[in-house]
Amino acid sequence: MTVRDLPPVDELTGQQQRGANCCFCGAPLRNGTAHDLGPRPVDAHGTSALWFPRCCPLCWKDPG
Repeated sequence: MTVRDLPPVDELTGQQQRGANCCFCGAPLRNGTAHDLGPRPVDAHGTSALWFPRCCPLCWKDPG
């Protein structure tokens, strides 16, 4: 499956940034059903960091 482009991190809510909610639709996630989208590099105030986005089963099946 090809995952659509991720939204910019700075446009997401805190819950989406930390993986508690889907990074696409904002739905609350559960550990048993969330899909990890792999580590992504981000600039965190001039420092390189990794972001670990997650999405819900519906967004995983519908790459948009």
